[in-house]
Amino acid sequence: MIRRFLRRDPLSRRIALTIVAAMLASLALNFLFVEVAGTWARPPIERTGLLEQIAATVKVIEAAPAPLRPKLAQAATGPALEVTWHAQRAEFGLPTAGTQLVADKTSGLHQLFGYERDIRVFNPGDWPSGSPLGRYAALIQLPDASWLLFSSPERSWGLDIGTRIAIIIALGLIATVLVAWLATRQLAQPLQRFASAARRFGGDLRAPPIKIEGPDEIRQAIIAFNTMQAQIQHYISERTHMLASISHDLRAPLTRMRLRSEFMEDLDHQDKLIRDIEEMRLMINSALAFFREDTQPEPTTAFDLSELLQTIVDDYRDQNIAIDFSGPAHLVYEGRPLAIKRVIVNLLENAEKYAQQPAIALSRDGLGVCIDITDDGPGIPEASLQQVFDPFFRLETSRNRETGGVGLGLSAARAIVRDQGGELTLSNRSSGGLLARVELPL
Repeated sequence: MIRRFLRRDPLSRRIALTIVAAMLASLALNFLFVEVAGTWARPPIERTGLLEQIAATVKVIEAAPAPLRPKLAQAATGPALEVTWHAQRAEFGLPTAGTQLVADKTSGLHQLFGYERDIRVFNPGDWPSGSPLGRYAALIQLPDASWLLFSSPERSWGLDIGTRIAIIIALGLIATVLVAWLATRQLAQPLQRFASAARRFGGDLRAPPIKIEGPDEIRQAIIAFNTMQAQIQHYISERTHMLASISHDLRAPLTRMRLRSEFMEDLDHQDKLIRDIEEMRLMINSALAFFREDTQPEPTTAFDLSELLQTIVDDYRDQNIAIDFSGPAHLVYEGRPLAIKRVIVNLLENAEKYAQQPAIALSRDGLGVCIDITDDGPGIPEASLQQVFDPFFRLETSRNRETGGVGLGLSAARAIVRDQGGELTLSNRSSGGLLARVELPL
């Protein structure tokens, strides 16, 4: 039971972990900002390194006589540190705020200054707002009650509070976006694979089941989809097997009927019966070929679709049948070349039998490729444009039985195109003739 609970990976848990990870990453980045870039955040004066410089200067000045201290302080002044000596504290004009540091034996200041003394430090925030004197400063009392003031003339040392808050917010947003992107990517990958497998099943009914992965909710959806896919595949397999068996079993009685017709005395009825038997035999053979092709699909491969179409055009040209071709010289497509060739040949044969001037046009856009086959024939009545795709349906006027065929060509062609995720449509051209369009996805 515990193991089963630990294996559970609901989507809510992943979302909660994403929020926690984003918060931890934000805190880590802010901690890194404070520690590594502490000078930007206006650290206390104890962390700036100024006290170490001040201690060495104090020892030199306090050892000199009082009249010499102003000159020594002026001599100790440099670009990074300004030193001033006065006998009274009031002469410095310092703010009332400040932090008192005690250099007793228990602190690190005792090692720097040697004995207990009055030390007051001033951070930039201790000065009045907008004051040009706002800076780091340290006021140190000497043994004779005089004072030394050490101040840093660099007022721009560090960042003000507004900039610090902006940086902290920016770091938090960066951490949140980064963690959310990584977590969303992990969640999206199983969904993308699930969507790709669903699209693949729409174009290939024999596609393998989807690998079960991801959070519990996605895993349950994948399991349900795999179950549905297996049921559909089983249903299609049983239907195809049943129809193929029926078509195969009809051969025996047709053969017996053909033999018995030879003994008929009425020759007129005998010819009619033989024609009907031959037509039924042709229909059965076509149906068996259709089912056999459905159970033994051609593997998918990459090929030059434009070259395939031009080869078909050349084959017809060898038979003194001119077919115009327009399109790119090369177009690589991944599909079933023999099946696509059968579709195009079937459509061209119909155009050549029942119309004039057949032509092929190949084009491509961002979604797929399009093959248009046109002719200048009489076209098809609008009411029959969809009905001609029904198995064994044949038009009685322009396309009658005597021209050949049993009405399975267009049905098989549409099945082949749809099996590859595409679509085959027929429409009458405004200028006359028929347009057969094969659309195949990339």
